[in-house]
Amino acid sequence: MPTKIEKDAVTGINTTGHEWDGLRELDNPLPKWWLYVFYASILFALAWVVLYPALPIRGYTGLTGWTARGAIGPVLEGERARQEPMLARLRGATPEQIAADPQLRAFALAGGRIAFANNCAGCHGAGGQGAAGGFPSLADDEWIWGGSFDAIQHTIQHGARNGESDDARATQMPRFLADGMLTAPQVSDVAEHVLSLTGRATDQAAAGRGAPLFAENCASCHGERGEGNRDLGAPSLADQIWLYGSDKASVARSISYSRGGVMPAWNGRLDPAIVNMLTVYVHALGGGE
Repeated sequence: MPTKIEKDAVTGINTTGHEWDGLRELDNPLPKWWLYVFYASILFALAWVVLYPALPIRGYTGLTGWTARGAIGPVLEGERARQEPMLARLRGATPEQIAADPQLRAFALAGGRIAFANNCAGCHGAGGQGAAGGFPSLADDEWIWGGSFDAIQHTIQHGARNGESDDARATQMPRFLADGMLTAPQVSDVAEHVLSLTGRATDQAAAGRGAPLFAENCASCHGERGEGNRDLGAPSLADQIWLYGSDKASVARSISYSRGGVMPAWNGRLDPAIVNMLTVYVHALGGGE
């Protein structure tokens, strides 16, 4: 607790007036070297704020005009110049030709892995494993639009259902319940029939009632046996790969309200060489054809 300021009998230094359990605090001055460093640090900080980006001086670049982006520019340009001969070869080759050339393939796989991490992994996962909610795996053998080099390249270039490209992958499943095409009991029966295509139906009578409804409303896109149709972007319903869930509630929701993911068109956003590298990389993830 505070006490009166007095001179310490042992050291001859005034106290601060603070005392704890009989121990009094001495009012020792800070070392001069410490004070000098402290003051110098303040002056240095003030000078740094004025010279480098912080205050609204010259567009927030400071008096020197230096920015990290500007400083790395020449480095990036030098790297682009170094890679340009290889990038030019990649632009002038098809993905098939790139994959057949060991040198181009190695370069494309290395560059494609980085481009995938920067542009695609947010939806498709770091390893192309896909994610719940309509982000398909790129590392399996199931391709909605085809897994050939040409098909993959087209999908990367133009995307899907994005309104950006006239060549975007575009197909729309009807909303059978929302648009009054089927009743709720009929949707339930069709869902049971869809589950029966992979041996998972729990109500055989309902699956039987759903079969003619499926043939009338769904088979034209998904096939009579649910095998799918890549030309229409209709996924297979007869395998174990499901974008939006394979339980009956998820299947019924897809039938009732439709589903469809959106992918941006990367043409114009990415250099054609990078598109080719991504095509080769995605094809090599394990599910290419």
